[in-house]
Amino acid sequence: MIQTVALTGATGFIGSHFVEKLLSAGLQVRALTRSPSHSSTLAGLTWVRGSLEDEASLVELVTGADVVIHCAGQVRGKNISTFTQANVEGSLRLLRAAEDSLSCKRYLFISSLAARHPELSWYAHSKATAEQQLVAQASRVSLGIFRPTAVYGPRDKELHPVFSWLLRGLLPQTGSSATQLSFLHVYDFAEAVLNWIEAKVENSVPYELCDGMSSGYHWQDLQAIGQSIRNKPVKLIKVPLPLLKIIATLSTQFSRLSGQEPMLTHSKIGELTHKNWSATNEMITRDIGWTPNIRLERALRDGLF
Repeated sequence: MIQTVALTGATGFIGSHFVEKLLSAGLQVRALTRSPSHSSTLAGLTWVRGSLEDEASLVELVTGADVVIHCAGQVRGKNISTFTQANVEGSLRLLRAAEDSLSCKRYLFISSLAARHPELSWYAHSKATAEQQLVAQASRVSLGIFRPTAVYGPRDKELHPVFSWLLRGLLPQTGSSATQLSFLHVYDFAEAVLNWIEAKVENSVPYELCDGMSSGYHWQDLQAIGQSIRNKPVKLIKVPLPLLKIIATLSTQFSRLSGQEPMLTHSKIGELTHKNWSATNEMITRDIGWTPNIRLERALRDGLF
């Protein structure tokens, strides 16, 4: 029997890859969108106009769906309320719609590795709070939680500039040289979501996801990867904390003029300078059999970013 998946965040970088993977596996997808311009151009894809604030549209989204994949989330914001409204309240609103539906059996919350350290930023706190409240309130619907590390790949706008500059010979370093970083290619991430659906595992303990690099990457590792691919030196440029704070202040001030949410704030600096973003796939591999296929060096060599 063909399963129907209700998906939020389908118009974003990660969610768009989820759509492609789910459709290629023969699943039906009902995708939430704020834009009236979206119309179904792919077989098996139905757009539902609405938002996480609109309960009626969420009811429409989950109607007839077997599984909910909640990928939408707020990653930029000038205060904690911005993140709470979207990442906590929106997630719970969607859970209630799924719980009240006659068809939905499972709900996968796309969280973040940042939730491991809620004290670091408003974003991290909102993701951790959402996880806790979803676990507490889920009853009829089985809940799953994914904590991916930094996700990159085609159509990404956040890490793409960093990797592009790396391959041009420049790598800006935020934080300590001892920092452990980890990454996840969006193709592997989409495969993990599909595996979770097919495995029908029932476990609300958060699953970490990364590309499998033992102990993650240090800044010097990224520098070495860039040098190997370029066959030329890469200059590592340390960005001091005072400069980061100045940039965060300017970003916040500019956001007030532009009306857009700032990407870099003083709250976000906690994430950028944290020393341990290493992750392990041990639990998710054990439970659903997923293992990543794309390491960072391969992605950069093959232009998969």
